[in-house]
Amino acid sequence: MKKILILSLLFSVLLNSCIAPKAAREKRNLINGNWQLTNVSFEGKPGSFKSILFNDALDICFEGSNWFFRENNSTGSYTITQSTLCNGGERFIRWSVVENDYGTSQLQFKAIDEKKKDISGGYGYRLDIDALTASNMKLKSNVMANGEQVAVVYEFTKQ
Repeated sequence: MKKILILSLLFSVLLNSCIAPKAAREKRNLINGNWQLTNVSFEGKPGSFKSILFNDALDICFEGSNWFFRENNSTGSYTITQSTLCNGGERFIRWSVVENDYGTSQLQFKAIDEKKKDISGGYGYRLDIDALTASNMKLKSNVMANGEQVAVVYEFTKQ
């Protein structure tokens, strides 16, 4: 009887440690699906910026890009339209929602290939979830520009 009690207690602790916090699960459910990145802007410092985002393309290339998040296996993709400034095409990602040490929810993702293999060397990105509803999502990431902090703001609309 004592062994059963100990085993069930250990199993319970193990199971709870593998489950994402409730807030993160709720955000994953909301993020699941198709989104369009409608606007990329910069906050915190006046002026005009030109930036390469996610080590991939210019910020202007991401405006109008389509993003897909599949909750059940944590994969997805984003597609950039081909233009003279932008190398178009689909990029595959593995994503999740995490709570950082400050209690802020973040969307994290890294690049993968078509076969779901890591191509980023373990390197990825974390964006603060500033606002999230069933139809809109606003993400932010802080970067340094000329020694000052600037927030890159990503505004999405659910499709």
